[in-house]
Amino acid sequence: MNTLVFDIETVPDTDGARRLLELGDELTDAEVAELLFQRRRQATGGSDFLRHHLHRVVAISIVLRDGADTLKVRSLGEPGDDEATLIDQFFRGIDHYHPTLVSWNGSGFDLPVLHYRGLLHGIRAPGYWDTGAQYNEHRYNNYLGRFHWRHTDLMDALAGYQPRANVPLDEMATLMGFPGKMGMDGSKVWPAFQSGDVEGIRAYCETDVLNTWLVYLGFQHFTGYLDGDMLEQEQARLATLLAEDGRPHLREFLDAWRGGG
Repeated sequence: MNTLVFDIETVPDTDGARRLLELGDELTDAEVAELLFQRRRQATGGSDFLRHHLHRVVAISIVLRDGADTLKVRSLGEPGDDEATLIDQFFRGIDHYHPTLVSWNGSGFDLPVLHYRGLLHGIRAPGYWDTGAQYNEHRYNNYLGRFHWRHTDLMDALAGYQPRANVPLDEMATLMGFPGKMGMDGSKVWPAFQSGDVEGIRAYCETDVLNTWLVYLGFQHFTGYLDGDMLEQEQARLATLLAEDGRPHLREFLDAWRGGG
């Protein structure tokens, strides 16, 4: 079975906000975003975290475990690609590999955002949306069923599907001895995007999926799918990949994970 761990990074959809709020072009993107944040704080009593449909996807990073030997970590597309291209590649990958999807809070955030934005851009994703019309087995195990393993939202599953028991990925990964957040967090993505640092955002997103993959390996051991030797083999496979890749942020992740050794 192929496994695809994924994470997205987003910024405010300032073009969409101009349409929704009937704004002209006299406001900058930063000013439009601040208006969105202000309206959201007023609506929530404090939080400026925008509703899902107002998030624009600027990075999608994955860890792909393809078959018996292949392991990859990368971000989809190129830094200059538009949102539609990134989302189209994500759903095309699902149609091609038919993977088990793995996320941290993917049910609560990443997938709803991808649903809204995919609809907005006219993306087709028949394999992802299939609940038995194409393949009968998807009736009982599909990407949309909350209690199905075809999409494993680790945060949701580990919390026993109780929102009050949810914990941040950063804290869970750190407790398990993994690096956790490195160099950036979600609050810094919009400033980084404004300064043109899309590469930095993609690198940060890749470290997030690496944390998720390591937590997932632990979960696979917890649930009995991996024994102790298999877990060590998968961790060693990842360490080798990070050492051989050559990109600085992956080497930094490996050093933080292995204690600088």
